[in-house]
Amino acid sequence: MKQTYDTKKLVLIAVFAAIEVILACTPLGFIPIGVTRATTVHIPVILGGILIGPGAGAVLGAVFGLTSLVINTINPTVTSFVFSPFYSVGEMSGNIWSLVIVMVPRILIGVTAHYSFKAVMKLDKSKVLAYIIAGLVGSLTNTLMVMGGIYLFFGESYAAAKEIAFDVLFKFIMGIIGVNGVPEAIVAALITVTIGKTISPLLVKNNK
Repeated sequence: MKQTYDTKKLVLIAVFAAIEVILACTPLGFIPIGVTRATTVHIPVILGGILIGPGAGAVLGAVFGLTSLVINTINPTVTSFVFSPFYSVGEMSGNIWSLVIVMVPRILIGVTAHYSFKAVMKLDKSKVLAYIIAGLVGSLTNTLMVMGGIYLFFGESYAAAKEIAFDVLFKFIMGIIGVNGVPEAIVAALITVTIGKTISPLLVKNNK
């Protein structure tokens, strides 16, 4: 029975990973919200962390990171150097810190989502609030760590690429977090609770 369940978990991880790639490579990964777009690529990572475990969440986060690395290398934008050590524009180039930014926050998405879900679930028998908090925490883990890493490791280069003064970069980044990060977290929370509540009973039934 354990071997069967482990196989089902591996299949579910593969399915979530495939969904990630599809979302990353199509407009399905970006939901228009007013003047901005909220990414949904990290939602399979959050769900994987909650429904399968922190290890699965880390693996799915690594898939997210690798997908972002590839996209920013082969289809770059002016700031892709912060996500890929293999891309440069003018005097601005990626380095080892690019790998840290593109991988570490994404790996931690599913991990933080899992443990925040477990913590809140003890107080929430319906699990609705637990899913919502896990979605918010997982999404904000990505946003805050990525933008924080950009500020710490590529502050001056990123400001130059955005054609803004370095002394206003912190306010600029906080604006991105408010305009993009918060709506993304809300979308992630809503989708997480909807899908999580639907899938979870099936997993529990199969496990039994």
